[in-house]
Amino acid sequence: MKVKVSRKANFNAAHRLYRKDWSFEKNEAVFGKCNNPRYHGHNYDLIVSVEGEIDPETGYVMDMKVLKDLIKDQVEERFDHKNLNEDVPDFQNLNPTAENIAVVIWNYLRPHIDSANKLEVVLYETPRNFVTYNG
Repeated sequence: MKVKVSRKANFNAAHRLYRKDWSFEKNEAVFGKCNNPRYHGHNYDLIVSVEGEIDPETGYVMDMKVLKDLIKDQVEERFDHKNLNEDVPDFQNLNPTAENIAVVIWNYLRPHIDSANKLEVVLYETPRNFVTYNG
């Protein structure tokens, strides 16, 4: 029997959507106000889900305290109150869109989750805009 367990977290970060190899005009046309050279910020909500079999000894799919600490160490410490473009090496050459942020988060977490379990990352950039990545 497969069960999905989830943990919600949040972090605040600034970013700018743009491509270094495009002109300012092209960046403005594609990314609009998200291309602000002075950056802009979001209060991101993150839901990390792990799906797998219930361990018959513990009753857990995954210990939620372990998942909480993993999210804190691998995501919140790296992203919270940071400028993603400037402070997070993963985005030096990768546009920090919600899609790319979700994939980077998934890649940080995946090595720490039992390979028999599925991992899902849902990242809310705003209350109405969110992305989901399952690997």
